[in-house]
Amino acid sequence: MGELAVATVALDFGGTLATPGPSPRGPDVVAALELRLGWPTPTGLEAAVEEARAEAKAAYRQGAQTPWESILADAWRRVGAEVPDLATVVDAVWQTVPDAVVDPRAVEVVRTLRRTRRALVLACNTQRPIAHRRRTLAATGLAACFDALVLSSDIGVAKPDSRFYAAVADAAGVAPEAVLFVGDTLDKDVIGPRAFGMRAVLVCAGSPPPGLPEGVPVIAHVAELPDLLEQWP
Repeated sequence: MGELAVATVALDFGGTLATPGPSPRGPDVVAALELRLGWPTPTGLEAAVEEARAEAKAAYRQGAQTPWESILADAWRRVGAEVPDLATVVDAVWQTVPDAVVDPRAVEVVRTLRRTRRALVLACNTQRPIAHRRRTLAATGLAACFDALVLSSDIGVAKPDSRFYAAVADAAGVAPEAVLFVGDTLDKDVIGPRAFGMRAVLVCAGSPPPGLPEGVPVIAHVAELPDLLEQWP
């Protein structure tokens, strides 16, 4: 059989496969310290975390993903306290803050796609460490369905930075034109991938957004994706 025109499907997570989850805030860090670890909270840490988060958010808008270890290290320095084992703190924080809730219909879509000859890549912007996202996938029975996970938290750059899409193509081991990117955000999941040479599908339940490139398919739910893919070899 010949090569597939779409050899790899790159799927966004929050908003596409799952309802987006919350981002940790200062009170979550305090809860992780005191309730999960039994450690005291330095005076002023909660506010310092919020300040460090704001700076990380500004960097994110420029395409940089700041690890939570760096955010917490910054917060501890701001209050002049001794920096603890941050890996332990980060793990406790992400156990405190729930991940996104995966849509049961999306679970069936991923399983359907897994039965094709196409590779699947989870490709998303997230602060959640890759180990914790793997736990979320494992809890829904999807851990073995993805050939690779490309997360901004893991590679240090975020969509729509072109380096993110390069990482997706590298993880899939195919040329960009063999990748179909599927997601719910115009600039990150359509315009960015197309600029890198990939195909794209927008998941949008309402009216298509202004600026949608001509010819880009729009589906109301990712459940429509398998039928759409039948249009390509």
